[in-house]
Amino acid sequence: MSEVGVDTEETRETEEFLLPRSRAANERLHAMIPGGAHTYAKGDDQYPENLAPVISHGHGAHVWDIDGNRYVEYGSGLRSVSLGHAHPRVIEAVRREIDRGSNFVRPSIVEVEAAERFLATVPTAEMVKFAKNGSDVTTAAVRLARAVTGRPRVAICGDHPFFSTDDWFIGTTPMSAGIPAATTELTVSFPYGDLAATEELLTRHRDEVACLILEPAGHSEPPPGYLVGLRELADRHGCVLIFDEMITGFRWSEAGAQGLYGVVPDLSTFGKALGNGFAVSALAGRRELMERGGLRHAGDRVFLLSTTHGAETHSLAAAMAVQTTYVEEGVTARLHALGERLAAGVRDAAAGMGVGDHLVVRGRASNLVYATLDENGQPSQQYRTLFLRRLLAGGVLAPSFVVSSALDDADIDHTVDVVAQACAVYRKALDAGDPTPWLAGRPVKPVFRRLA
Repeated sequence: MSEVGVDTEETRETEEFLLPRSRAANERLHAMIPGGAHTYAKGDDQYPENLAPVISHGHGAHVWDIDGNRYVEYGSGLRSVSLGHAHPRVIEAVRREIDRGSNFVRPSIVEVEAAERFLATVPTAEMVKFAKNGSDVTTAAVRLARAVTGRPRVAICGDHPFFSTDDWFIGTTPMSAGIPAATTELTVSFPYGDLAATEELLTRHRDEVACLILEPAGHSEPPPGYLVGLRELADRHGCVLIFDEMITGFRWSEAGAQGLYGVVPDLSTFGKALGNGFAVSALAGRRELMERGGLRHAGDRVFLLSTTHGAETHSLAAAMAVQTTYVEEGVTARLHALGERLAAGVRDAAAGMGVGDHLVVRGRASNLVYATLDENGQPSQQYRTLFLRRLLAGGVLAPSFVVSSALDDADIDHTVDVVAQACAVYRKALDAGDPTPWLAGRPVKPVFRRLA
């Protein structure tokens, strides 16, 4: 198999960019699967036209498409594969359990061991329940908050892009078709980092807000005192504080952002990195709340989580192996070191080509994203398309710059070289005042939009 060659010619023919087998496979996907993928963020509309590779396999920090091209991959599995593909410790743990059966009519001993391991890794939580995806556990957290408070409204952080596929959140997005307005009206939003605005919201909806749900950190660090202040606000107004740690879990610290910043939520949700690509998520929190979904209390029962596949043994084994690897091998520190090296290289390359104000790297080192800005400094899907085309042509698959621990210095050096060449084209497009000649098709599209 060959690595994609780097494009150095401004007038390179469009056909040289095309991936014929991937293009045919994408047509087959759309014929049978709505959207052509099982996650909207993986759709071919997120990539330049006719340049959405369909993956054959992956190993470590690399993936191969069905056209035979190898790529250095970032944001693997939508941030879930943080140890690299087919990590040996994880795969060995999974293989051991698969040979012993994966699902039974009663709990397996693996469920006990996985819960003990999780609670030892995230000591700020007192109980945990596992599921298969992030949406299930965030919705369970919201349901539990409504049950224990007797309140109907959910307050989400409006600056964070995604919480759940369920109605209480999706109704607030441009893709709200099929969701009753009465449901959407029960969800309100608050801005990240602004305690005064959040208190005003809670006062305006006094005794109506069941919970505040947010990612504890995003592209920037929490303002000093913010999370502590939010904890105090939740306590004063009698609502449940929920941390969505889908992204921050493990990438910020083994115990999540709550372990790093020292602020304990009432409930928190984990997923993504927890299974290194295997389907497992977790709802964790205070015993007093979590037990309302159990059998040892006198109140009304809460249908918290009840999933046929939530306790599949091999996924729980994967989660335990991931936690062991993070702790024993210092994975979080490695992710930060790799991200810092990458961010510095990309920023230097962009500055060297005169586009340092247009290609902007943001976020914590372990969770880097980038913005593509036009000549007026505004976010541009057209310039993102140009940039993605050049990365793909250079053998870099990077919808983000989120690193995995499987990357090495050579991977990052190669990425920076490709970024530099992409930035040279970026500069030409800026000088021309129009990136259209470099797009070879329609621009990539935002995930959340009203029309297809």
